[in-house]
Amino acid sequence: MPGGPSQVDTFDPKQLLMRDRDKPFPTPAPEGVTMAPGKLLPSPWEFKKHGDSGVEISSLFPQLASSADDLCIIRSLHTNGQAHGQAIMKLHTGSENQVRPSAGSWILYGLGTENQNLPGFITISPLTAIAGPQAYGSAFLPAVYQGTAVGSESTPLTQAQIRHIRNPETPLDLQRQQLDFIQELNREHLQQAKADAQLEGVIESYELAFRMQTEAPKLTDISGESKATLDLYGIDQRPTDDFGRECLLARRFAERGVRFIQVSHAFKWDQHTNLKRDHERNALEVDKPIAGLLKDLKERGLLEDTLVLWGGEFGRTPTAQGADGRDHNPDGFTMWLAGGGVKGGLVHGATDEYGFRAVEDKVHIHDLHATILHLLGLDHKRLTYRNAGRDFRLTDVAGNVVRPILA
Repeated sequence: MPGGPSQVDTFDPKQLLMRDRDKPFPTPAPEGVTMAPGKLLPSPWEFKKHGDSGVEISSLFPQLASSADDLCIIRSLHTNGQAHGQAIMKLHTGSENQVRPSAGSWILYGLGTENQNLPGFITISPLTAIAGPQAYGSAFLPAVYQGTAVGSESTPLTQAQIRHIRNPETPLDLQRQQLDFIQELNREHLQQAKADAQLEGVIESYELAFRMQTEAPKLTDISGESKATLDLYGIDQRPTDDFGRECLLARRFAERGVRFIQVSHAFKWDQHTNLKRDHERNALEVDKPIAGLLKDLKERGLLEDTLVLWGGEFGRTPTAQGADGRDHNPDGFTMWLAGGGVKGGLVHGATDEYGFRAVEDKVHIHDLHATILHLLGLDHKRLTYRNAGRDFRLTDVAGNVVRPILA
């Protein structure tokens, strides 16, 4: 959810915001923490308890609330970077200011692929304006581990497609001959070089691209899905059609062994003004599709083996920016996970009484990455790649697995 959903308006209720509305934040911001001037702004949405677990969710997400017992809500996230670009890169790559492999690339590098005819890492309608390809790039990992983009942020996913998936002029048999000749040259060069991980990645990428021509078009064609499934995701309905298609594609990719799938809403969650109007618009677009994805995965027996992560790059301040907005807040925000070995119906960690800073069972983005890798069977300290004379990893030199959320 690029832009930064407001934690105090979605999954982290704060009663004191209503009691102390229009008052200044009561204590000075700690050293090194930025608190924009402004008065405390209560949430315009009501929070209610849902499911057997009694997890509190705001009225922005009535459909998702029906899956409350599947959600593991972490209310104590914090990150580096006050700006969108920094925080987005921290979330996607573990570094806010260096070019590093994306999380999907690390996971594909660690686990390999389950479907030889599809990429192991697919990004659907990737966010290009702020993050660019670095958010799904492989950096110094071999090219075969980078994400493959389906659609784009600026093009509605009314008909999903992978760009240039088919050659309109050259038949497959002639393409195979051309590719065999190119690959023979590449392998000769590789033999002379003795070891070249980047060239090996190029060779594998060429072969994968050739095989994808027959498999990928069938996978992105959702015309065979039942009306009940399309309705579940809000497809052919407004305003859920676009994001519903993204979520349905995510299920289809996961079903066929794609290891890592990014699904990006457009950059809409940056509410410096018009918080009520725009958060309501955003939630209407994504609530039903996300709830549909969780229900569909669960009904198909896929949720227990599929880890779903929801969130943005940071949260928002409990104080108002202008009359009706909230500023960036990297010091305390909420994300949730479902399936894949986490406890459902659980709330972990807490922000302070106004929702500004993480204060209890704090979870840094490095800790989140370490936990995701652990849930997928990978040790974040051992998943390394040597580049420029040193060993790199997704969690750099930090990160601890958040064990209380593990099922």
